[in-house]
Amino acid sequence: QVQMAESGGGLVQAGDSLRLSCAASGRTNSIYAVGWFRQAPGKEREFVAGIKCRTGSTEYAESVEGRFTISRDNAKNTVYVQMNRLKPEDTAVYYCAADEDPWLGLRYRRYTYWGQGTQVTVSS
Repeated sequence: QVQMAESGGGLVQAGDSLRLSCAASGRTNSIYAVGWFRQAPGKEREFVAGIKCRTGSTEYAESVEGRFTISRDNAKNTVYVQMNRLKPEDTAVYYCAADEDPWLGLRYRRYTYWGQGTQVTVSS
């Protein structure tokens, strides 16, 4: 089993930056991919960014491309998403998720392990 825990959310103003962390515990050597997702009130959960832990390859949603950067620290079993130039429409609960399949892409795979989420609120 793998456990995921997000941290770093908060209330910021438009244009500010925030860094979210996702710490994995348990059978972490089985993880091949980690994704960040978000869900705003009344909306479906959407993919934000993903990273393959062995290769470092990444993928981003078009809405965050150029503003968000996903990275990982394998020694700390932690994945980060640096969020710059935040907008009010980035307001959501952000979740990280992990998966063990080494072959699937990042955006559309069905992630197995999920964290509880962290709230990000961007005021205008």
